[in-house]
Amino acid sequence: MNSHASTPSSGSDEQAPTEDGPRGGGPGAVVVVGTPIGNLSDASQRLKDVLRTADVLAVEDTRTLHRLATGLGVTVSGRIVTHHEHNENSRAGELLDEVRAGRTVAVLSDAGMPTVSDPGFPLVRAAAEAELPVSVLPGPSAVLAALAVSGLPTDRFTFEGFLPRKTGERAAHLAALAQEPRTMVFYESPHRLAEMLTAVRDALGGDRRAAVCRELTKLHEEVLRDDLDGLVAWATGNQVRGEIVVVVHGAAPAPAPEPEDLVGEVEALVASHEIKLKAAARQVATDRGVSTRRLYDAVIAARGRA
Repeated sequence: MNSHASTPSSGSDEQAPTEDGPRGGGPGAVVVVGTPIGNLSDASQRLKDVLRTADVLAVEDTRTLHRLATGLGVTVSGRIVTHHEHNENSRAGELLDEVRAGRTVAVLSDAGMPTVSDPGFPLVRAAAEAELPVSVLPGPSAVLAALAVSGLPTDRFTFEGFLPRKTGERAAHLAALAQEPRTMVFYESPHRLAEMLTAVRDALGGDRRAAVCRELTKLHEEVLRDDLDGLVAWATGNQVRGEIVVVVHGAAPAPAPEPEDLVGEVEALVASHEIKLKAAARQVATDRGVSTRRLYDAVIAARGRA
Protein backbone atom coordinates (compact mmCIF):
# COMPACT_ATOMS: atom_id res chain seq x y z
CA MET A 1 0.00 0.00 0.00
CA ASN A 2 1.73 3.29 0.97
CA SER A 3 4.74 4.57 2.89
CA HIS A 4 6.07 3.28 6.16
CA ALA A 5 5.45 4.86 9.53
CA SER A 6 8.51 6.31 11.21
CA THR A 7 8.98 3.87 14.07
CA PRO A 8 12.75 3.34 14.09
CA SER A 9 14.58 0.44 15.62
CA SER A 10 17.26 1.22 18.14
CA GLY A 11 20.90 0.86 17.14
CA SER A 12 22.47 -0.21 13.88
CA ASP A 13 22.67 -3.64 12.37
CA GLU A 14 26.17 -5.13 12.47
CA GLN A 15 25.40 -8.78 11.73
CA ALA A 16 27.29 -10.44 8.88
CA PRO A 17 25.45 -11.05 5.60
CA THR A 18 23.38 -14.22 5.36
CA GLU A 19 22.56 -16.45 2.42
CA ASP A 20 19.56 -14.26 1.54
CA GLY A 21 21.47 -11.75 -0.52
CA PRO A 22 25.28 -11.60 -0.18
CA ARG A 23 27.35 -10.33 -3.06
CA GLY A 24 29.66 -12.57 -4.97
CA GLY A 25 29.93 -16.37 -5.23
CA GLY A 26 26.80 -18.19 -6.30
CA PRO A 27 24.01 -17.66 -8.79
CA GLY A 28 22.02 -14.48 -8.97
CA ALA A 29 18.36 -14.36 -8.03
CA VAL A 30 15.27 -12.21 -7.84
CA VAL A 31 14.24 -11.83 -4.20
CA VAL A 32 10.67 -10.64 -3.57
CA VAL A 33 10.96 -8.70 -0.33
CA GLY A 34 8.12 -7.96 2.08
CA THR A 35 8.41 -4.72 4.06
CA PRO A 36 6.49 -3.36 7.08
CA ILE A 37 3.05 -1.93 6.36
CA GLY A 38 3.36 0.71 9.06
CA ASN A 39 5.44 -0.26 12.07
CA LEU A 40 9.16 -0.67 11.49
CA SER A 41 9.38 -2.94 14.53
CA ASP A 42 7.79 -5.60 12.32
CA ALA A 43 10.93 -5.69 10.14
CA SER A 44 12.76 -9.01 10.19
CA GLN A 45 16.49 -9.63 10.42
CA ARG A 46 16.36 -11.10 6.93
CA LEU A 47 14.95 -7.82 5.60
CA LYS A 48 17.84 -5.91 7.17
CA ASP A 49 20.36 -8.36 5.71
CA VAL A 50 18.93 -8.07 2.20
CA LEU A 51 18.80 -4.27 2.35
CA ARG A 52 22.45 -4.26 3.26
CA THR A 53 23.74 -6.96 0.89
CA ALA A 54 21.62 -6.97 -2.27
CA ASP A 55 23.49 -5.95 -5.42
CA VAL A 56 20.45 -4.19 -6.89
CA LEU A 57 17.37 -2.84 -5.10
CA ALA A 58 14.34 -2.29 -7.35
CA VAL A 59 11.96 0.02 -5.47
CA GLU A 60 8.81 2.05 -6.07
CA ASP A 61 10.19 5.21 -4.48
CA THR A 62 13.83 5.79 -3.57
CA ARG A 63 12.82 8.19 -0.78
CA THR A 64 10.76 5.48 0.88
CA LEU A 65 13.69 3.10 0.69
CA HIS A 66 16.01 5.60 2.33
CA ARG A 67 13.50 6.23 5.13
CA LEU A 68 13.17 2.49 5.68
CA ALA A 69 16.93 1.90 5.75
CA THR A 70 17.53 4.87 8.06
CA GLY A 71 14.80 3.75 10.44
CA LEU A 72 16.32 0.25 10.59
CA GLY A 73 19.88 1.50 10.99
CA VAL A 74 21.00 -0.21 7.79
CA THR A 75 23.38 1.16 5.15
CA VAL A 76 22.34 0.34 1.58
CA SER A 77 25.33 -0.04 -0.73
CA GLY A 78 23.72 -1.79 -3.71
CA ARG A 79 22.57 -0.01 -6.87
CA ILE A 80 19.07 1.46 -6.48
CA VAL A 81 16.68 1.60 -9.44
CA THR A 82 13.05 2.65 -9.64
CA HIS A 83 10.56 -0.11 -10.35
CA HIS A 84 6.93 0.98 -10.35
CA GLU A 85 3.67 0.54 -12.25
CA HIS A 86 4.76 2.86 -15.05
CA ASN A 87 8.08 1.20 -15.89
CA GLU A 88 8.03 -2.33 -14.46
CA ASN A 89 7.48 -4.00 -17.84
CA SER A 90 10.31 -2.13 -19.54
CA ARG A 91 12.60 -2.57 -16.52
CA ALA A 92 12.23 -6.35 -16.33
CA GLY A 93 14.80 -7.17 -19.02
CA GLU A 94 17.47 -5.01 -17.38
CA LEU A 95 16.89 -6.60 -13.98
CA LEU A 96 16.99 -10.13 -15.39
CA ASP A 97 20.32 -9.32 -17.03
CA GLU A 98 21.60 -8.49 -13.55
CA VAL A 99 20.44 -11.89 -12.32
CA ARG A 100 22.09 -13.64 -15.26
CA ALA A 101 25.31 -11.86 -14.32
CA GLY A 102 25.16 -13.49 -10.89
CA ARG A 103 23.72 -10.57 -8.94
CA THR A 104 20.96 -10.51 -6.34
CA VAL A 105 18.04 -8.24 -7.27
CA ALA A 106 15.81 -7.34 -4.30
CA VAL A 107 12.31 -6.18 -5.31
CA LEU A 108 10.53 -3.97 -2.75
CA SER A 109 7.26 -2.07 -2.82
CA ASP A 110 6.64 0.92 -0.58
CA ALA A 111 4.93 -1.33 1.98
CA GLY A 112 3.82 -4.96 2.15
CA MET A 113 4.44 -7.66 -0.42
CA PRO A 114 5.44 -6.85 -4.00
CA THR A 115 3.17 -8.35 -6.69
CA VAL A 116 0.07 -8.02 -4.42
CA SER A 117 -1.57 -4.83 -5.78
CA ASP A 118 2.01 -3.57 -6.09
CA PRO A 119 4.75 -3.85 -8.73
CA GLY A 120 6.68 -7.09 -9.17
CA PHE A 121 4.50 -9.58 -11.00
CA PRO A 122 5.86 -8.98 -14.55
CA LEU A 123 9.42 -9.41 -13.29
CA VAL A 124 8.65 -12.59 -11.34
CA ARG A 125 6.76 -14.05 -14.31
CA ALA A 126 9.62 -13.21 -16.68
CA ALA A 127 12.19 -14.73 -14.31
CA ALA A 128 10.13 -17.90 -13.97
CA GLU A 129 9.75 -18.20 -17.74
CA ALA A 130 13.51 -17.71 -18.12
CA GLU A 131 14.08 -20.37 -15.42
CA LEU A 132 16.03 -17.90 -13.30
CA PRO A 133 15.97 -18.24 -9.50
CA VAL A 134 13.18 -16.44 -7.63
CA SER A 135 12.83 -16.50 -3.86
CA VAL A 136 10.68 -14.69 -1.35
CA LEU A 137 11.40 -12.89 1.88
CA PRO A 138 7.94 -12.91 3.49
CA GLY A 139 6.79 -9.96 5.49
CA PRO A 140 3.72 -8.11 6.75
CA SER A 141 0.63 -8.17 4.53
CA ALA A 142 -2.26 -5.73 4.83
CA VAL A 143 -4.55 -8.37 3.31
CA LEU A 144 -3.83 -11.02 5.95
CA ALA A 145 -3.63 -8.52 8.81
CA ALA A 146 -7.09 -7.13 7.99
CA LEU A 147 -8.55 -10.60 7.51
CA ALA A 148 -7.17 -11.73 10.86
CA VAL A 149 -8.74 -8.88 12.86
CA SER A 150 -12.00 -8.54 10.89
CA GLY A 151 -13.94 -11.12 12.86
CA LEU A 152 -15.18 -12.58 9.57
CA PRO A 153 -14.57 -16.14 8.31
CA THR A 154 -10.94 -16.77 7.36
CA ASP A 155 -11.06 -20.35 6.10
CA ARG A 156 -11.69 -19.23 2.51
CA PHE A 157 -11.21 -15.75 1.11
CA THR A 158 -10.60 -13.83 -2.10
CA PHE A 159 -8.46 -10.71 -2.55
CA GLU A 160 -10.12 -8.20 -4.89
CA GLY A 161 -7.65 -5.30 -4.62
CA PHE A 162 -9.00 -1.89 -5.65
CA LEU A 163 -12.43 -1.81 -7.28
CA PRO A 164 -12.70 -0.05 -10.68
CA ARG A 165 -13.16 3.70 -10.35
CA LYS A 166 -15.73 4.05 -13.13
CA THR A 167 -19.26 3.58 -11.86
CA GLY A 168 -20.37 1.11 -14.55
CA GLU A 169 -17.28 -1.06 -14.33
CA ARG A 170 -17.45 -1.11 -10.54
CA ALA A 171 -21.13 -2.08 -10.59
CA ALA A 172 -20.44 -4.93 -13.03
CA HIS A 173 -17.54 -6.18 -10.91
CA LEU A 174 -19.64 -6.15 -7.74
CA ALA A 175 -22.57 -7.83 -9.49
CA ALA A 176 -20.27 -10.72 -10.31
CA LEU A 177 -19.37 -10.95 -6.60
CA ALA A 178 -22.95 -10.86 -5.30
CA GLN A 179 -23.05 -14.64 -4.77
CA GLU A 180 -19.36 -15.08 -3.89
CA PRO A 181 -19.36 -17.34 -0.80
CA ARG A 182 -15.81 -16.53 0.33
CA THR A 183 -14.84 -13.57 2.51
CA MET A 184 -13.73 -10.71 0.24
CA VAL A 185 -10.84 -8.32 0.91
CA PHE A 186 -10.57 -4.94 -0.84
CA TYR A 187 -8.17 -2.01 -0.81
CA GLU A 188 -9.53 1.53 -0.96
CA SER A 189 -8.27 5.08 -0.57
CA PRO A 190 -9.77 7.09 2.31
CA HIS A 191 -11.33 9.81 0.14
CA ARG A 192 -13.24 7.22 -1.93
CA LEU A 193 -14.24 4.97 0.97
CA ALA A 194 -17.81 6.25 1.43
CA GLU A 195 -18.51 5.92 -2.31
CA MET A 196 -16.98 2.45 -2.40
CA LEU A 197 -18.93 1.20 0.64
CA THR A 198 -22.15 2.59 -0.83
CA ALA A 199 -21.54 0.70 -4.08
CA VAL A 200 -20.78 -2.52 -2.19
CA ARG A 201 -23.91 -2.07 -0.07
CA ASP A 202 -26.08 -1.47 -3.13
CA ALA A 203 -24.73 -4.61 -4.79
CA LEU A 204 -24.55 -7.00 -1.83
CA GLY A 205 -27.21 -5.70 0.57
CA GLY A 206 -27.10 -3.45 3.59
CA ASP A 207 -27.26 -6.31 6.10
CA ARG A 208 -24.03 -7.91 4.85
CA ARG A 209 -21.39 -7.89 7.62
CA ALA A 210 -18.11 -6.14 6.92
CA ALA A 211 -15.10 -4.52 8.58
CA VAL A 212 -13.15 -1.37 7.76
CA CYS A 213 -9.54 -1.71 8.90
CA ARG A 214 -7.65 1.57 9.09
CA GLU A 215 -3.95 2.27 9.73
CA LEU A 216 -3.12 -1.35 10.58
CA THR A 217 0.00 -1.75 12.80
CA LYS A 218 0.25 2.04 13.20
CA LEU A 219 -0.36 4.29 16.20
CA HIS A 220 -3.97 5.09 15.24
CA GLU A 221 -5.00 1.58 14.18
CA GLU A 222 -8.78 1.21 14.06
CA VAL A 223 -11.11 -1.63 13.09
CA LEU A 224 -14.83 -0.94 12.65
CA ARG A 225 -17.13 -3.97 12.42
CA ASP A 226 -20.76 -3.50 11.38
CA ASP A 227 -23.19 -4.27 8.58
CA LEU A 228 -22.72 -2.32 5.35
CA ASP A 229 -25.56 0.07 6.21
CA GLY A 230 -23.78 1.03 9.41
CA LEU A 231 -20.38 1.39 7.77
CA VAL A 232 -21.79 3.58 4.98
CA ALA A 233 -23.31 5.89 7.61
CA TRP A 234 -20.00 6.03 9.50
CA ALA A 235 -17.88 6.73 6.41
CA THR A 236 -20.29 9.34 5.09
CA GLY A 237 -20.26 11.26 8.36
CA ASN A 238 -16.52 11.18 9.02
CA GLN A 239 -13.38 12.51 7.38
CA VAL A 240 -11.61 9.19 7.01
CA ARG A 241 -7.82 9.16 6.81
CA GLY A 242 -5.04 6.63 6.51
CA GLU A 243 -4.51 3.29 4.80
CA ILE A 244 -7.77 1.37 4.35
CA VAL A 245 -8.59 -2.33 3.93
CA VAL A 246 -12.24 -3.42 3.69
CA VAL A 247 -13.26 -6.99 4.51
CA VAL A 248 -16.74 -8.21 3.50
CA HIS A 249 -18.57 -11.39 4.50
CA GLY A 250 -19.28 -13.79 1.67
CA ALA A 251 -22.78 -14.61 0.49
CA ALA A 252 -24.76 -17.23 2.38
CA PRO A 253 -25.01 -20.44 0.36
CA ALA A 254 -28.28 -20.84 -1.50
CA PRO A 255 -30.45 -23.65 -0.07
CA ALA A 256 -30.41 -26.82 -2.10
CA PRO A 257 -33.63 -27.30 -4.10
CA GLU A 258 -36.06 -30.06 -3.23
CA PRO A 259 -35.81 -33.09 -5.56
CA GLU A 260 -39.50 -32.71 -6.46
CA ASP A 261 -38.73 -29.27 -7.92
CA LEU A 262 -36.17 -30.77 -10.32
CA VAL A 263 -38.34 -33.44 -11.91
CA GLY A 264 -39.04 -31.24 -14.93
CA GLU A 265 -35.30 -30.72 -15.55
CA VAL A 266 -34.69 -34.47 -15.54
CA GLU A 267 -37.60 -35.17 -17.91
CA ALA A 268 -36.44 -32.38 -20.26
CA LEU A 269 -32.93 -33.84 -20.31
CA VAL A 270 -34.27 -37.30 -21.09
CA ALA A 271 -36.45 -35.95 -23.91
CA SER A 272 -33.89 -33.62 -25.50
CA HIS A 273 -30.79 -35.81 -25.25
CA GLU A 274 -32.40 -39.24 -25.46
CA ILE A 275 -30.46 -40.53 -22.45
CA LYS A 276 -31.73 -42.98 -19.85
CA LEU A 277 -33.55 -41.76 -16.78
CA LYS A 278 -30.86 -42.82 -14.30
CA ALA A 279 -28.14 -40.98 -16.23
CA ALA A 280 -30.29 -37.86 -16.50
CA ALA A 281 -31.12 -37.95 -12.77
CA ARG A 282 -27.45 -38.36 -11.90
CA GLN A 283 -26.43 -35.39 -14.06
CA VAL A 284 -29.10 -33.03 -12.71
CA ALA A 285 -28.47 -34.15 -9.11
CA THR A 286 -24.75 -33.46 -9.46
CA ASP A 287 -25.36 -30.04 -11.04
CA ARG A 288 -27.93 -28.98 -8.42
CA GLY A 289 -26.41 -30.54 -5.29
CA VAL A 290 -29.11 -33.05 -4.37
CA SER A 291 -29.21 -36.80 -3.81
CA THR A 292 -29.34 -38.82 -7.02
CA ARG A 293 -31.45 -41.52 -5.36
CA ARG A 294 -34.01 -39.02 -4.00
CA LEU A 295 -34.25 -37.27 -7.35
CA TYR A 296 -34.69 -40.55 -9.24
CA ASP A 297 -37.40 -41.61 -6.80
CA ALA A 298 -39.13 -38.23 -7.20
CA VAL A 299 -39.24 -38.69 -11.00
CA ILE A 300 -40.64 -42.21 -10.67
CA ALA A 301 -43.28 -40.95 -8.22
CA ALA A 302 -44.25 -38.09 -10.55
CA ARG A 303 -44.59 -40.48 -13.46
CA GLY A 304 -46.83 -42.69 -11.32
CA ARG A 305 -49.14 -39.77 -10.66
CA ALA A 306 -49.31 -38.78 -14.33
